[in-house]
Amino acid sequence: MPRVHVCLAAALLLCSSAAAHAARVERVDIIGLDEEMTENVRVSLGLQDAVGRDISGRRMGYLLREAERETRKALEPFGYYSPTIDVQRDREGDVLSVRVVVDPGQPVRVRNSDIAIIGEGGQDRYLARDIARFVPSEGAVFSHPEYDASRNQLSRRLTERGYFDAEFASRRVEVTRADFAADIDVVWNSGDRYNMGATTFEQTPEQIINDDLLENLVYWEEGSYYHQGRIDRLRSSLGRLDYFSNIDIEPQVDQANERREVPVKVTLTPAKRSIYTSGVSYGTDSGAGIRLGVERRYVNMRGHKALAQLDYAQRRKTLTLQYRVPAFAWLDGWYTASLQMADEQTDYIDSRRVELVGSRNGQYNEFLNLIASIHVLRERWAYAPEEDPDNPVVDDDEFAGALYRYATFAYPSLRAEYIDVDDRLFPTSGIGGSVMLRGGLEGVGSDASFGQIHLRASWFKGIGERNRLIVRGELGHTFTDVLVGIPPSLRFYAGGDRSIRGYDWREVGPRIPARDGRRAFAIGAKNVVTASVEFERYFTDTIGAAVFVDSGDAFDGTSPEWRTGVGIGARYKSPVGPLKLDIARGLDNPDSSFTIGLSIGAEF
Repeated sequence: MPRVHVCLAAALLLCSSAAAHAARVERVDIIGLDEEMTENVRVSLGLQDAVGRDISGRRMGYLLREAERETRKALEPFGYYSPTIDVQRDREGDVLSVRVVVDPGQPVRVRNSDIAIIGEGGQDRYLARDIARFVPSEGAVFSHPEYDASRNQLSRRLTERGYFDAEFASRRVEVTRADFAADIDVVWNSGDRYNMGATTFEQTPEQIINDDLLENLVYWEEGSYYHQGRIDRLRSSLGRLDYFSNIDIEPQVDQANERREVPVKVTLTPAKRSIYTSGVSYGTDSGAGIRLGVERRYVNMRGHKALAQLDYAQRRKTLTLQYRVPAFAWLDGWYTASLQMADEQTDYIDSRRVELVGSRNGQYNEFLNLIASIHVLRERWAYAPEEDPDNPVVDDDEFAGALYRYATFAYPSLRAEYIDVDDRLFPTSGIGGSVMLRGGLEGVGSDASFGQIHLRASWFKGIGERNRLIVRGELGHTFTDVLVGIPPSLRFYAGGDRSIRGYDWREVGPRIPARDGRRAFAIGAKNVVTASVEFERYFTDTIGAAVFVDSGDAFDGTSPEWRTGVGIGARYKSPVGPLKLDIARGLDNPDSSFTIGLSIGAEF
């Protein structure tokens, strides 16, 4: 046979042999590890990238040999340096299944831990607390992620507390595999602590607020010690003013003087001066309506604000006027004067109300907001009388013969709002709530003596990465001997999306009975108590579902007659807070077989 034919035959034989050894990886199973370690091994395996692809025999052999080394390397961050690894493969024709069976073995534990700060920062008691919380601690499994997080956290804390010249004097971890031991040696040289310098404000492209007003927000003394928390508090205070669309606060460390005082430059971009709002609405009782509003973020250079809002529906109308003046003499907050006029004329009630409120609110600390106010209320109301079969009403006026009541109340009110959660838009840990106290005296601006207390509380608990448990409660009580003289706006109600789902708005509690095809109507109660338990499960980062149970009552007696609703809901994490769509069913003779509720916004 000619030589060329022999070479060609040999080449064809080699190609045929290589093709015969090619295979497609069907799956890779990792056995013997917990979920977190399994995932880290999986993303480290080159075999995982080969799943579903045809791989040559030579390439497959390389990937199988590398699998043991890659698995061993992937386990080291968790403190396992001496695992036993068995890479097994099952082949049926061109299909290959791989199993990586792992016994992680004995973990490496921290034998010695020397964490220290030398220099001025070594006397800082807050940094000493951070050192005491450094993980992994002696005796614990040496976890690389925990070690890196603790080391980086301490470096950040040094900067936050003004030790801008801090640097590592030592940064070493020694792992002795034979002893299954790790020795940690991390030491910082903090250098000297810097202080707060002069604070300057720059409003660009134009100045809208007097600088001396903004300077009231700078609560620290020039020359006092530097702390990032002070900068953060200033940013929060400026944000609550709602004058600016962008707030940039720059500590200019490179311009510190010989006394190590760091100038703080605040650059502010004004927000749009006027906000116009509009919308449409529909309610079973109120009918179709529109909502129009305008707010002036800043009326003048002194930072005053103004608001006008009109809710105009067929049977319910409300006009609100508000004027606010910034108040810095005591705490961040506002002096507010507001006037509200309301007119409601449904099948059951004819009500008109005018209320003037003067208030002062202040942010006491990061979690607590306090509000003190004085109210002057004038209200007129009447409920449609029941028809007398022997003396039917001929007049078209539903309220012909109704007994109108008039009330004037002048009373103080105190309200405290507490929020301590990890995320105000979507909390997964923490609590929040409010307590309100108000009351008036007969003959001292009020037609009757009364006192009220109203409490609300919410508790949030994340369960795993995608689950959330929410528990809510409400309790209210009115101290008075003349409930009939208390106007509807000062009574308690229950039912609806933010109360007891499965029942319509204000459906639960004392009501005028339904008649002539018209729905029953709530008249308000002396007391209210509600409770809710809700469990949410998110299937993606933004989309989830919920199940819930709500119960409670608005009542006049000494004990509630509990009404319970159950339901399911869809959830979507929007940029402005959760979007919730709930379908619920009341279990105790509700007006509707099912209720549908839609809400959006922050939890508080």
